[in-house]
Amino acid sequence: MGRVKVNLTLDAEVAETARALGLNMSRLAEAAIAEATKAERNRLWREENRAANAAYAEELAREGLPLAGFRTF
Repeated sequence: MGRVKVNLTLDAEVAETARALGLNMSRLAEAAIAEATKAERNRLWREENRAANAAYAEELAREGLPLAGFRTF
């Protein structure tokens, strides 16, 4: 996928310091947004699947691990 231009508003001191240090603000912003997107996607998945995960945990607590009788360790 290609790149797209967006406008961001940053604290002036933060931008000035990053520029002085030679940091690539676009790449830093992209990495931070990608990480935040991943975290939010994971949070939403956990929320959407909370009931199924709870049901599975209850089943494991009640019945044990599937195929546990076949374990050799």
